[in-house]
Amino acid sequence: MFFGEINRSTCFFYESEFEAYLADGTLTRLDTAFSRDQALKLYVQHKMLENGKELFDWLEQGAIFYVCGDAARMAVDVDNALREIVAKEGGKSPEEVNAYMDNLKASKRYRRDVY
Repeated sequence: MFFGEINRSTCFFYESEFEAYLADGTLTRLDTAFSRDQALKLYVQHKMLENGKELFDWLEQGAIFYVCGDAARMAVDVDNALREIVAKEGGKSPEEVNAYMDNLKASKRYRRDVY
């Protein structure tokens, strides 16, 4: 799971629940990005790109990709990062990336709750 917010100390919603999910094995991994906790802004898409090979492997193994939050910027940036990962790690052309993304959406493995 990739989780992003402004500050860890004030905006890490559901932290205790996420920690419990890690402890009981419901989650096997939790990557966080708190954009204002350091000089350079760090966002979820940066964490995705850092872990692109593993993320692509998850998709290839049938993972479902959920995006929740801001539609105006975050969702667009996350979508662009996912496309970049599919292109790089999958060795795909722009047309093949579009087809891959269309397939994820059609199979309901790319889900968005953005507002």
